[in-house]
Amino acid sequence: MNTQELIAAFETFAPTYLANDWDNVGLLVGAPEWSADNILLTIDVTDAVLQEAIAMRANVIVSYHPPIFHPLKSVTANTPQERVVLEAILNRIAIYSPHTSLDVATGGVNDWIVDGVGTGDVRALKPFGHLPPDEECKLVTFCPEDKIEGLRLALASVSCGRIGNYEQCSFTSQGTGTFIGGEGTNPTHGDAGKLQRVSECKFEMVVSKASLSLAIQALRQFHPYEEPAIEVHALGERPRREIGVGRRIHLDQSLQLDELARKLKKHLGIGYVRVAPAAGTDDRAQVQTVGLCAGAGGSVCELAIEDGCDVFITGEMTHHNVVAATARGCSVMLTGHTNSERGYLPKLKTQLSKLLPEVSITVSNADASPWTYF
Repeated sequence: MNTQELIAAFETFAPTYLANDWDNVGLLVGAPEWSADNILLTIDVTDAVLQEAIAMRANVIVSYHPPIFHPLKSVTANTPQERVVLEAILNRIAIYSPHTSLDVATGGVNDWIVDGVGTGDVRALKPFGHLPPDEECKLVTFCPEDKIEGLRLALASVSCGRIGNYEQCSFTSQGTGTFIGGEGTNPTHGDAGKLQRVSECKFEMVVSKASLSLAIQALRQFHPYEEPAIEVHALGERPRREIGVGRRIHLDQSLQLDELARKLKKHLGIGYVRVAPAAGTDDRAQVQTVGLCAGAGGSVCELAIEDGCDVFITGEMTHHNVVAATARGCSVMLTGHTNSERGYLPKLKTQLSKLLPEVSITVSNADASPWTYF
């Protein structure tokens, strides 16, 4: 198997277009044609993780956090970040990072945290403005019915009409078109200078912005008219409540704040969580609505408060943001940044193993939280 097949597998459940605009996801090191039959899963690519990958002869590291986040001005051995990238290249180890696309996706990191909280109504705190790249625009034209099939095939050949796993998707409706050809024209139907009424079909296909100019060129080439009518409509977002930033769960049964902390600690497989009860309450306060976000979710806490959450769970927040949240009646529960993410890796292994059954997939033993507590 090659790296392109691994990328295709990720695109089925955590497509890169789901990632936040500020993020850097996808294939960061290597080439699509590199081998990918021995994969190592990690949260961070540290020197220890890279040496583990080399020792086990891995040819791909799937790193939740992107090891290249800000642009590199050089790739040398002078800094730890550059050294990791350089050694990966020298050992022909590709690095793929899903990061926030895996947070936003259904069944991703945030939904895994929800599994440890309880059952109830679950939705994203900020639904993703879902608009697949293949469906960014709709291309519309009008032509005789007997020419539709050839036009449909021509446009499909330049990536029009792709909706999910379906291809050559189109819609046709019938009507009557009118026109008067000017001097020097050669109408397909009738004569120039006379009003013509023609039985026509309105023909529609979706297309990406990237393919739009090529699609228009193909339409003009295969359309029977000298001057085909062409319409381009930008399509709006179609938010899906189960996909997006963070999660909000309204529990079927309320529970005490300290009980929630114990459940979360067990689910994440960690020895502690930090709890800041809302002002005027304590750790016995009842919790019904929970907001959460893996990693550093301080910016997402505001969404949880506005959505009426009793408690917000994340990896880390600044002291002042915690104080501000509790003053507004929202308890805060902090797990440690990577503690909110690392326990998901075995689930990711299961997901990938189902899609890539012939591949060896290992969860890193060298990957660990940088913190030690005394």
